[in-house]
Amino acid sequence: MTTELAGLTALVTGGASGIGLATARLLADRGADVAVLDLDPSGVPAPLRGFTADVSDDESVRRAVEAAAEILGGIDILVNNAGIGAAGTVEDNPDAQWHSVLDVNVLGVVRTTRAALPHLRRSAHAAIVNTCSIAATAGLPQRALYSASKGAVLSLTLAMAADHVREGIRVNCVNPGTVDTPWVGRLLGAAADPAAERAALEARQPTGRLVSADQVAASIAYLASPAAGSTTGTALAVDGGMAGLRLRPEPKP
Repeated sequence: MTTELAGLTALVTGGASGIGLATARLLADRGADVAVLDLDPSGVPAPLRGFTADVSDDESVRRAVEAAAEILGGIDILVNNAGIGAAGTVEDNPDAQWHSVLDVNVLGVVRTTRAALPHLRRSAHAAIVNTCSIAATAGLPQRALYSASKGAVLSLTLAMAADHVREGIRVNCVNPGTVDTPWVGRLLGAAADPAAERAALEARQPTGRLVSADQVAASIAYLASPAAGSTTGTALAVDGGMAGLRLRPEPKP
């Protein structure tokens, strides 16, 4: 394993499971000192440092970011990964759910970044990576609310990159396809035919398989690393070719 992040510090929101945990572990494996913010960080393994935070609560975020920065000795890398899902068309989700998802998925990025910026400005290597989604750029059925929130994250990433590039802070995002995470597992479990639903999700990606959390983590780690020092305002697709490829149907036998 490389040690390209040795001497750097990183903060990962939603880092107790799924993409967040895979990312936190990889950043630590590559030499970074990593803190995780999560609603329940009690199961976060060493050497990761866990801090309790609710990204929908500004005071909670500010307290956790300051506590993490004090123990880490600063913040060089911020990964805004915390998020929640939603299924349905525009008819299906009530206003309260719209407010809740946008509050976590969009304003959560705002709150954590706002709290971390004073520390990032003091870093000689400052990088922010937001977890976006293929849903920001492709029309997916039954994902109206989730897609709207991730479309906002994509636009926010570009605006943040423009605002902070002259401060030496790079801002990028990753756009995963369907990732084999606990959330997707719960969606499959609720389906009438989980096996058929999984097969349909796999077939939707040209590679024919779901994206792994480790693959998304590797993309985040690259964007956060000095190797990506000239990359900012970019959305990196990690979607098995879903966004860009248009394959012809396979011929029938």
